[in-house]
Amino acid sequence: MTKLSVNINKIATLRNSRGGNVPDLLKVAADVQRFGAQGVTIHPRPDERHIKYQDARDLVAVVYTEFNIEGNPKDRFMDLVFETMPTQVTLVPDAVDALTSNAGWDTVKNKAFLTEVIAECKLKGIRSSIFVDPVLSMIEGARETGADRIELYTEEFALQYGRGNERAIEPYVQAALLAQQLGLGINAGHDLSLENIAFFKQHIPGLLEVSIGHALIAESLYMGLENVVNMYINKLQ
Repeated sequence: MTKLSVNINKIATLRNSRGGNVPDLLKVAADVQRFGAQGVTIHPRPDERHIKYQDARDLVAVVYTEFNIEGNPKDRFMDLVFETMPTQVTLVPDAVDALTSNAGWDTVKNKAFLTEVIAECKLKGIRSSIFVDPVLSMIEGARETGADRIELYTEEFALQYGRGNERAIEPYVQAALLAQQLGLGINAGHDLSLENIAFFKQHIPGLLEVSIGHALIAESLYMGLENVVNMYINKLQ
């Protein structure tokens, strides 16, 4: 079974829009785990426009499944990672002003930098994952950095699948097959939804984990958080 890690960034966005503590981010994190999710994901950004750095610290006492922290491995971010000691750190090459993640790493060009960061994570016992496009040379580059896993950036798949183009899965299948050959674990995320998750899961060999936030929270507005979490879990079996 592929694990579901719920990204709770959008809960923090809603909370921050009014100040105060409604909705309660920590309660939502506890609830999604109680509903069956096998992990919680956050992606703090430098401007803290949704997840705040203090949220990451507070979540340590709440997350008893897998805790995944995503972000660009700048000094302040890595200090937070080493303070909170999550299960996994997912390295994402966000620009400071990025609205959302929009590209994977060039693992060849950034090999030395990523290798250094990942070596530090290994010393701390934190599993590392590199956010990558489904490009074979980038998968090979990820292996050279010493990463434990890759996270396939799935926006293009989601876009094309929504247009009826099922062949959009093909680069992701090839990327996953290569990752398996190289001994890399396979995660995926970005624009995965109830509409496309079953198809993606069925075609990607060795898919260990998906991180889903925006679609899951939006779908929950209509169908309820507990119901939607369980719908994802059923589709990932």
